[in-house]
Amino acid sequence: MPGLPGHSFQDRLQEQREARVALLKRAREAQLDPEEKARKLAERAERNKRKQEREAQRAAKLRAERERKAAEQAEQDRMAKIAAEARAKAAEELKKAQKARRDAKYAARKARRR
Repeated sequence: MPGLPGHSFQDRLQEQREARVALLKRAREAQLDPEEKARKLAERAERNKRKQEREAQRAAKLRAERERKAAEQAEQDRMAKIAAEARAKAAEELKKAQKARRDAKYAARKARRR
């Protein structure tokens, strides 16, 4: 059916060319003028700068928080070690006191027998 419009090879090529030209024309119209483009680039640079500053502040805050928690943990560990040493020393003192009482009891019993 080569007689129908739009069905021949040449008709399809012509439609493709027209579509390509229309696409290029729309793209040219959509292009920003240099001043607008420069303004948008400046805005983007400013946004990126503010974002980097916020991220740097956030990182510094997180670093300070991590350091604070590490210091607190070190203090807790130190206090736990001191408490463990105190418990061990108290247990040792208790054993010494028990041994001293036991020895005194045996010495008193031995003294009564003499």
